[in-house]
Amino acid sequence: MKVDVPAPNDKSKIPLPTLSQINADRITLLANQYWSPQTKDNHLPYDAAIVESIYQAEILGSNFSVRRIMMLEFSQYLENYLWPHYETGKASHAHMMSIIVMINEKFRERVPAWQALLKKPDDFPGFFEQVLHASVAEDHLSNNMREQTNLLLFLNHCFGSMEVQLCRDQVKRLVSLSMWISLQEGRRNQEFKNVPKWRKYWRAIQKKDKPELLDKLNWERRYLQKLMIKFMRILESIPEEGDVNPDKIRYCERFLELMIDLEALLPTRRFFNTVMDDCHLVVRCQLAKLAERPEGQLFSQVCF
Repeated sequence: MKVDVPAPNDKSKIPLPTLSQINADRITLLANQYWSPQTKDNHLPYDAAIVESIYQAEILGSNFSVRRIMMLEFSQYLENYLWPHYETGKASHAHMMSIIVMINEKFRERVPAWQALLKKPDDFPGFFEQVLHASVAEDHLSNNMREQTNLLLFLNHCFGSMEVQLCRDQVKRLVSLSMWISLQEGRRNQEFKNVPKWRKYWRAIQKKDKPELLDKLNWERRYLQKLMIKFMRILESIPEEGDVNPDKIRYCERFLELMIDLEALLPTRRFFNTVMDDCHLVVRCQLAKLAERPEGQLFSQVCF
């Protein structure tokens, strides 16, 4: 398979592989068998086990090595294999995470990230829902902090891409007035007193809700609150002294980046700010033991 190596990104410090390294790589050999456009007449049938194997060996197994992820990006893994074969309700955790990692890599390389998904947009709502559930899960799949950090990074890219309708249609539901369902009733009534028109809109939303969709809608409306609660649990698990998983620190830093970006945009800040305040997020960050550790210097700079 002949691969055109893109020009280096000015801000990337990761050395690009040579053409001979690319052509001899295991990923290139798999691409020739399954998804390379140059060998499309001889492709083997789609095999979900290949996605699982690549994720375990080349992404998770390499501890999210940028060089291995670059190789997958060069091979057009997302465009020609992952997204064309993604099926809502059937895709595995590894399949979902592989798509996340590849989109994040496109943003890192500053190349167009959403075009491949726009070719099959009907599956994006189901994919986005799978991402949301994975990012607040409390099971064994949520224990890998690097996976969780990649999920946060992807969400940040989605919120930062509201000019793309594919993203806007999904994220706007998470930050609309209806998210105030997660507020304590007294706080919500106080906010309605401050801005009476919101109460009118609130009642209109309740009237439009379909009973058969109410559980799903309310889960989405409480999503950002759930995410903040999960973050605070992880943050408060970091001791003032002793060993700490550096991936936990990176997760906390990425989470604050997401919060800052949500606060920076008017469409996301308007209602989210009240929910964040109700969770006492800023105060709990300032009181966190991480802010007192040498490794928490960046975290504390953002908090204070």
